[in-house]
Parts: sequence; structure tokens; C-alpha cells
Amino acid sequence: MNAAKAKSRGNVGTNLTEGPIMRTLLTFAIPIVLADLVQQLYSMVDLIVIGQFVGNAGTIGVNTGGEIADIMTPVAIGFSTAGQIYIAQLVGSRHEQKVKDTIGTLLTFMMLLSIVLMAVTIAFCTPILNLLNCPEEGFDQARQYMIITAIGIPCIFGYNAVCGVLRGMGESRSPLIFILVAASINIVLDLLLVIVIPMESAGTAIATVASQLGSFIASFYFMWRHKDKFDFEFKLSYFKMDRQILWMLIKLGIPQVIRSLLVRFSMLWINATANSYGEIVSTTNGIGNKLQKFLEVFIQGVDTASSAMVGQNLGAKKTERAGKVTMNTFAATLVCAVIISLLCAFFPEQIFGIFTTDSEVEALGAVYLRIMILHFFASATVGAFQAMVTGCGFVSLGFAIGILDGVVCKVGLSMLFVYVFNMGYVGLFWGVACSRILPAIVCIAYYCSGKWKTRKLLTE
Repeated sequence: MNAAKAKSRGNVGTNLTEGPIMRTLLTFAIPIVLADLVQQLYSMVDLIVIGQFVGNAGTIGVNTGGEIADIMTPVAIGFSTAGQIYIAQLVGSRHEQKVKDTIGTLLTFMMLLSIVLMAVTIAFCTPILNLLNCPEEGFDQARQYMIITAIGIPCIFGYNAVCGVLRGMGESRSPLIFILVAASINIVLDLLLVIVIPMESAGTAIATVASQLGSFIASFYFMWRHKDKFDFEFKLSYFKMDRQILWMLIKLGIPQVIRSLLVRFSMLWINATANSYGEIVSTTNGIGNKLQKFLEVFIQGVDTASSAMVGQNLGAKKTERAGKVTMNTFAATLVCAVIISLLCAFFPEQIFGIFTTDSEVEALGAVYLRIMILHFFASATVGAFQAMVTGCGFVSLGFAIGILDGVVCKVGLSMLFVYVFNMGYVGLFWGVACSRILPAIVCIAYYCSGKWKTRKLLTE
């Protein structure tokens, strides 16, 4: 595609290779943060409604039944991040036709993969719940929740694919609109199907799937409405997969997915172990997991923006600017970690009290949040410097970080605290809190080595 045509059709997003770095980073990051925040909020609405109107059995059903959906989302994000990285470097290098081919390949691949994963989840629902040591009092509700939410897996993948495309091109505002659509649907249906029509966990699951469908339709409609900017065509030839591009997406995506899955599988082990300690520990751990994700939304949003910004600048051969993006990212995430930690240190019971009326859960929740303060600082560090690893496309290092974070540290340290130091379920909390320290050291070491400056670009 020639430059004149590209210019005439306009730009989808922001040029991340120009302007003041911190202002550009935050302007690009804030819509991502808000989108993630809204997503976490409406996810937490499920937990609040279930906890207040159904009780601990419902909470266990949503938490345990939602484990597979929590695994599918990182898989979708992993491959959408691969598309984001590749598209960001293509945009920086001004390879317009390759961007178009990448969009079609990414959308087709992710939809086909999601259909397979949906079928597997439904077929093996009961064995999965048995592996998770799902408490008997919440088993039926967990099974219903898992089967219903599995139907929404293609919507999760479709939405994330479109968001990966947009963020790679420097557009972060539209995904916020998509997720607002989802949140509105989810909250209304949650209230209707749990409080008005007492469907318990099944009602929450239906609300979740409907919201996922809404966000997917909204994102796809955006692409159709702005088809001139994407050269988008709603015909089979557009969705044809290019072998070379597909291989690039798989090569970039698999380490992202493995890293996320290792973290998730380690959390499955931790959650299953927590479930074995009974209802109070299981409920506390479930609520704590949701809170941890919610409190780290800003950190993760800035990291996502940073990796796209790094990718565009490396593609444009602006290496020095890419390095400054990383340091600005670290400054922003560190400030966020301080604020989060202060809230957890001084108001833990009040925070947990939003999600439960059980005084024992509130008391244990205070212990959980204070331990997690260490995790927030580690996440702020590893995320900021890992954005450079992601943005430059260093897939093998990303895989190593996944092994460290997901297996060696999270499971290894948890087992050490629980079984060697005899700390019981509190050892699980400490294992999670300390799990990102070593990955953070590795990411910092890579950044300080300066080897990212001479890495071969994905577009070369």
C-alpha cells in the first residue's frame, strides 16, 4: 500500500514515537487502565452480588467455576499481545499492507482456537472441578458456572483480538467503550438474574457471557464502521491466514501464553490447596484473588501501554526513546504501588467487608492484604521492565520469566512456606507475595545490559 493511500485513509490511533514521553504514555495508558478497571469492577459485582445474596457456597461456585475462564482470558490476551507487538513494530516501520494481513490472520486464528477451547472445557468440566478440590457445598453451582461461561470463550478471544490490533496501532480509547457496554449488560443482568430471579451462580454466569458477547459485537462493529482505516473487508479473503504472519504470531504468542498459563496453573494449585483448608480460607483466598487483580489494574494498564509504545519506537529506530519509555513506566507503576500498599495497610478489613458479611473472612482478609503489599511492589517492578522484553519481541526471555514466575517461585516458595516452615495456609499467601521478586531482578538485569538496543526487529 503506498504512502498516499495510507495518508488519505487517516490514522486509527496515536503516533507513540513523538511527543513528551510521560504525557504520551499516560494519555495512551489511561483508557487502557479505565477499561481494565471497569472489567475488574463488573467482575467484582458478580462476587459482591453472590456473596451478599447467595452466601459462601455461591462465592465458592463463582470462584472455582470461574477458574477455567480465568485461564482462557490470559490465553486470549497472550495472542492478542503477540498481535499488538507485531503490529506496533509494523506501524513504526510503516509496513501498511503487512498490518492489514496481520489483522486478518490474527482474527481468524484466535476464533478457531477459542472454539476448540470452548468444546474441551465443556467436555471435561466435572474432572476439572474434582482436580480443583471444589468444596462439596459449592460443586453444583461451580459446574453450572463453568459450563455456561465456557460458551463465552469465543467472545473473550474476539474482543481481545480486536483490542490487540487497536493498541498496536496506538488506539486505546475505543476498548474502553467496548468494556463499558459489557459492564452495563453485566450489572443489569446480575441484578435481574440473581436478586430478582434467584438463579444463583447460573444467573451470574449468564450475565457474564451476555456482557462478553456485547463487548465483542461492539469491537467488531467499530472495525466495520472504520473499515477504511483498517482496509477491512467483511469477506472470506480478508480472513485468510498468512503462513509467515501466523508463524510470527505463534512464535510471539506462545511464550506469552505459557507465562500466563504457568501463573494461572500455579494459582490453580494454590487455590486447590486453599480449598482443602475449608470454607473460610477458600472464601478469603477467592476474594483476595479478585482484589489483587483489581488493585493492580493501573500497573498492568501502564505496562500494556508501555509495551506498545516500546514496539512502535523500536520499529521507528528510536532506541533511546524506547529506553526512556521503560523508566517512565517504572516511575508511574511505583507511585501506584505505594498508594495501593497504603490502602491495604490501613483499611484491609473495610476493603474485604465490601465482599462478605463473615467476620472470620474479614479478619483473615486483613492478613492476606497486608502480606500482598510485597507483591504489589514486585509487580510494579517486573511489569515496567518486562514491557521492554515484550515490546522488543524477546520471546525466549519471556518464556524464562514465565517459568520463574509461574512454577519455580510461586509454587516452589508456597510449598517451602507451607510444608517446610509449617506456616499452613498463610504460607500460601507469602508464596504468592514473594513470587515476582526473582523475575523482577531478571527483567532489570536485561534492561541494564542494553542488549535490547541491538536486537533484530520482528519486521526485518
